[in-house]
Amino acid sequence: MAASIPRTLLAISAGLLTLAACAPGTSAPPASNSAQPTPASVRTDPAAMGKITLTVWDQEVRGGQAAQMKALNTAFQAKYPNITINRVSRSFDDLNTTLRLALSGNEPPDVVQANNGRPQMGAFVKAGQLRPLDPYAKAYGWSERFPQSVLQYVSYSPDGKDFGQGSLYGLPQVGEVVGILYNKDKLTKLGLQPPKTWADFEAALAKAKSGGEVPIQLGNLDKWPGVHVLGTVQGQHVPADQIRALGFGRKGATWNTPENTKTAQQLADWVGKGYFNKGFNGQGYDPSWQAFGKGEGVFLIGGSWLIADLAKTMGAKLGFMLPPGSPPVATGGTGLPFSVTSKSANPDAAAAYIDFITNAEAMKVLAENGLMPVSDTQSQQVAEGPVKDMFTAFGTASQENGLVPYLDYATPTFGDTLGAALQDLLADKKSPQEFLDALEKDYKSFVDSNG
Repeated sequence: MAASIPRTLLAISAGLLTLAACAPGTSAPPASNSAQPTPASVRTDPAAMGKITLTVWDQEVRGGQAAQMKALNTAFQAKYPNITINRVSRSFDDLNTTLRLALSGNEPPDVVQANNGRPQMGAFVKAGQLRPLDPYAKAYGWSERFPQSVLQYVSYSPDGKDFGQGSLYGLPQVGEVVGILYNKDKLTKLGLQPPKTWADFEAALAKAKSGGEVPIQLGNLDKWPGVHVLGTVQGQHVPADQIRALGFGRKGATWNTPENTKTAQQLADWVGKGYFNKGFNGQGYDPSWQAFGKGEGVFLIGGSWLIADLAKTMGAKLGFMLPPGSPPVATGGTGLPFSVTSKSANPDAAAAYIDFITNAEAMKVLAENGLMPVSDTQSQQVAEGPVKDMFTAFGTASQENGLVPYLDYATPTFGDTLGAALQDLLADKKSPQEFLDALEKDYKSFVDSNG
């Protein structure tokens, strides 16, 4: 996904676009692991692969995204003149609507970007349309380059049922993390420092309220922004492994726990204490973060994709931090990964291309174009300020295994279920228990049917 657009929003959009066709076709059997090459048989020298044309479908069409893709493709072809990249770039929506049909055809692209979630990557894996990349991961050392907290987002069981574990089906270029954005000037005026603990954060909210400030700016009209607030609070009360189990839709997990009850109750309490701006459930996402940029609110719980725009309006006033805690727990993920299609005639070259656009040099190119690399994040040369804060936050969370999945990953319909139930909780139309019961109903229905 684009680093400038919230992944949760894109996942909901992807779900709406693909739900009607999310059951994979039966004409293509799942790829047999026995038919896959071994690490020893994988060819890793593109120069020795002969004259090849690789067709690559991507959605890197905006600003720095397009610039980094053009630069890396040019560099790859300069290094390996025997390989021509036939790049087909499409908008995110166009890619979603055309990819399923392309993969079911006789001549699909060699490399594609596929949304990590169940309606796309999960369905493609189940249909045998994407190639498991485990032999290439071993040959290229991808497991050493990328921490497990990142690889979990591109891992599925071969039948597509288990998300977050199993074989590797793609590699991303960019990362993203949900954290706490804050107005440094307002904290100073309140006599506060950036909170180091959750208790510090709660105390800061109370002081902001008593000082006449909006403690947390939120625009939840579209329902999904509140999910980021929920995830941030949940990380303080629920063990990370339990959040991962819920986010990846695993059997045995449940929303009806004392820890999740405590999470829901704290959110309800925050509403009762007036910690959010008035009318937050009726305010759009963009007006909300833009209002924060203009000085309305001390804190904003949001993602790294907001940094570039807010830094333009706030400059040195803007700060970004992980939710306080040790070890840190933060909702996050990756951009759309690059995968090799099962019918590609040139899988070795396709894997070599993916390795090239995700290696250490590629990460530098991404950073130079204003994007947050998914690996080597903290080692990038970035000026002090909110962008560096963002890089540090993601690097810390990923390296310390603190990234937990977006909760709407859980089921194909969970984004809608969670967004609606959360809006009702925040509007005092549902009690914490009624909120959890609504989530449990959708969750249990899916996991029971998922075999």
